[in-house]
Amino acid sequence: MINVQAVTLERAPVRLEPLGLEHEEGLKRAAADGELWNLRFTSVPEPANTRAYIEAALSHREAGHRFPFVVIESATGEVLGSTSYHDIVPAVDRLEIGWTWYARRAQRTAVNTTAKLLLLTHAFDTLGAKLVGWRTDNYNFASQRAIERLGAKKDGVLRHHALRRDGTVRDTVMYSLTAGEWPEVRAHLEWQLARPR
Repeated sequence: MINVQAVTLERAPVRLEPLGLEHEEGLKRAAADGELWNLRFTSVPEPANTRAYIEAALSHREAGHRFPFVVIESATGEVLGSTSYHDIVPAVDRLEIGWTWYARRAQRTAVNTTAKLLLLTHAFDTLGAKLVGWRTDNYNFASQRAIERLGAKKDGVLRHHALRRDGTVRDTVMYSLTAGEWPEVRAHLEWQLARPR
């Protein structure tokens, strides 16, 4: 049975450490790079709501169904964004990766691939997950492409599934990766990180 505990995961160019209130100013700066809170299909907090965003994430961690990380640039210590394990179901060794966002300057770099490689390696190889899932807004095409580039399989779409921040209701696109698929996906992610850019 998976049991998510506090852990720091690191591989250049990023370090993932447990999210805390001390990361508030860094998250504000990361979100401001691109004013990401204006994207209606993301979970990025507005500057004034950053502390409440962190407090909600920590409350979810205490409840046992989410473990939030802050994503930090290894070389500079600068906060680049956030990501989480969530919808953790120990009885079936399943969890999801989500609540992921990065400052604009970190997008379309090695940051996301590296962070996902760290999270997937920990989930499958340390926690013993049998399945890792992702979900995203049906209009978040960039997120869908990023998840598909990781090697996840599209499971389907949950229609009229969740509220967006603007009060509209989204369809949710679901993806997953099984433990049996992980070795090939790991090799592919390593190749993506090693190939010349």
